[in-house]
Amino acid sequence: MKYLSLIAAGVVLVLSACSQPKEVNIYSARHYETDQALYTDFTEETGIKVNLIEGGSDGLIERIKSEGVNSPADILVTVDAGRVWRAEEAGILGSIESDILNERIPSSLRHPDGLWYGISKRVRAIVINPANVANPESLTYEDLATEDWKGRVCIRSSNNIYNQSLMASIIESNGVEAAEAWATGIVNNMARAPQGGDRDQIRAVSAGVCDAAIVNHYYLAMMLTGDEENQEIAKSVQLVFPNQSEVGRGAHVNISVAGVLKDAPNRDNAIKFMEYLTNETSQSYLTVDNNEYPVNDDATWNPVLQGFGEFKADEMNVSALGKNNPEAIRIMDRAGWK
Repeated sequence: MKYLSLIAAGVVLVLSACSQPKEVNIYSARHYETDQALYTDFTEETGIKVNLIEGGSDGLIERIKSEGVNSPADILVTVDAGRVWRAEEAGILGSIESDILNERIPSSLRHPDGLWYGISKRVRAIVINPANVANPESLTYEDLATEDWKGRVCIRSSNNIYNQSLMASIIESNGVEAAEAWATGIVNNMARAPQGGDRDQIRAVSAGVCDAAIVNHYYLAMMLTGDEENQEIAKSVQLVFPNQSEVGRGAHVNISVAGVLKDAPNRDNAIKFMEYLTNETSQSYLTVDNNEYPVNDDATWNPVLQGFGEFKADEMNVSALGKNNPEAIRIMDRAGWK
């Protein structure tokens, strides 16, 4: 009877395993048509169905928190390391181990404890009026806060997460005191009060309102492939990757991020999906239409990004951007950055 009981228990375990749904539930703050195509291809390749819930990053984090241990969420996909830090603080992410992910993704673009992994990159670069800026190849973020740039800088508001993460990177690189001096210098050098999004800053440079603006690179890329008016504006300015000297830290890099939830009901499927997202083919597909850079160095850049040229990226671990976010906000407030 003992052996029969053991056999029966084994049968139950096998049947239970077989009855587990072949699915993965993704809560995503990314909204691109190419992502949908990737989900379809993943299902065809693995037989694992992708169930998608879309929303804003903060809303999805709050939803997962309210659902608690009964949440169906397996993966959270969000944009910007500052936002994924909020998920870390909420305690909803679980550490995973994957040799494949660790091999494909540089250590600077993944959480030190495996709580999340970058799946694409964006650069917070500088757009200039080339007629009014000498030696743009030597330009740094720090330069824009000097007296030479008085009344010449356009930038969006301090409540923008991209600017908060840039500030967080400056704290990490240069220290709190230097970061506060930089924020004060930027405020003093603004050509106008912060307004609009990144494309509005590009338009302001083109219109002569300012000589330089700090923007995410893909906004210029989108304008270069947009309608005739946007193309004309984009071609009148120049993208500069800052801090490129031999001793420079490189251009500030941020990421789109995926992390497995602590209580993920389909944990193994979630890891498989994340590994799938980082293969060479998926990376090219994931980044080609939205003009982001792949995290897998073997993947191909789209033609517009190839036109921007190679650049040196800041290699600090992007987890510092979330860690320093509260201090970044306090500094910007003290500097009077609206």
